[in-house]
Amino acid sequence: MSPVLVISRNAHVVGLVQQAWGPDGYAIAPEQFPDNVQALLIDLHGVPLPTVVVLDPEGQVTAALALAVDLDRNFHIASVLVTDRPAEVSLEAMRAGVRDIVTPDAPVDEMKRALERAASLSGPRVQQAQPGVPGVPGAATQRGKVVTVASPKGGVGKTTVSTNLAVGLAQRLPQSTVLVDLDIHFGDVASALNVTAEFTLPDMAHGPAAQDALALKSYLYLHQTGLYVVPGSESPAAADAVTSKDVVNLLDTLATQFKYVVVDTAPGLSEHTLAVLDQTDVLVLVTSLDVPGVRGLRKELDTLRDIGLMLESRSVVLNFMHPSRGISVTDVEASIGRKVDFQIPQSNSVPISVNQGIPLLQSGSRDPVAKTLRAIVDSIESEKVGNKGRRFLDFGHKKEATQ
Repeated sequence: MSPVLVISRNAHVVGLVQQAWGPDGYAIAPEQFPDNVQALLIDLHGVPLPTVVVLDPEGQVTAALALAVDLDRNFHIASVLVTDRPAEVSLEAMRAGVRDIVTPDAPVDEMKRALERAASLSGPRVQQAQPGVPGVPGAATQRGKVVTVASPKGGVGKTTVSTNLAVGLAQRLPQSTVLVDLDIHFGDVASALNVTAEFTLPDMAHGPAAQDALALKSYLYLHQTGLYVVPGSESPAAADAVTSKDVVNLLDTLATQFKYVVVDTAPGLSEHTLAVLDQTDVLVLVTSLDVPGVRGLRKELDTLRDIGLMLESRSVVLNFMHPSRGISVTDVEASIGRKVDFQIPQSNSVPISVNQGIPLLQSGSRDPVAKTLRAIVDSIESEKVGNKGRRFLDFGHKKEATQ
């Protein structure tokens, strides 16, 4: 089994991990909880870093979450947090890259499942030790780009944008792209692609697919364009079983298997959408070209900035532009406080495409809308994303219920 390290001064927690994982589980009990990998290496006294780290910080939660960030972003090592306050710290832990949370009095089986899930996410990403630092996994396989399509309100075209971008990326390199419908209650990705799939999001968030990357890929629907698809739930009741933690685990696994993971989210900033945004490399914000839509875009941008999910590098695109809308590009720029980079003209080909279940980029359309969508795909494909530089693209969109 893969090695698991537990950082804890609680003998019960150490025993719990060792019962769950066997002889490959080992422990350290530092006085000061390490808040970065270099500090952890000092406490390990030359012992190589493990595949999974169990963090039991007691009162030093801030240090533990800082260590989780360093482990995840720079060394691709998964972490499991032990806390008796899971509800209070879950959002911060999720943003720090923690893969699972268990309580100190959890049964052995629950700890074992958490460790198995974390190990399945760590392993595929680690290849070799970092030069000059023995035992530190540093050279990892490149993580795929997570491209998220979101909006402040519904009926503004998220799914149309999502499906076209995903198809466009898949056409460049077949089977390199997966589209995930994370509008978990009322997603329309399947109908937009004319797809009838055997498995849906809840099937992939739980069971064998949630624990094994190879099993997960067998659950995906392969579209005729070479695009893999995770369809949304068939019922709101089934969707309720999908947690934000399930979403993070799913995206992490998919990003190890695909060059691009395109995500269609629900309107607004729900817990699930926030979980997705924290994993996002390229953000597509869709809004209607009217006063409520533009104000909604501005508020969403302000909110993302306030909670630390907004980066400096962004592009703004207004979709389905038409002078009869009564709002100019200058008006939009004044409202959101920056220039508009792309404008997509209004076209009757869009509702026809939606009703047929054939995205414009699938049909090979020469429509001006398709031309601009391809330019957006170009911009995503050429974007360089690193640990400290995620790209945010903001899209405006005409208010049409079918788009």
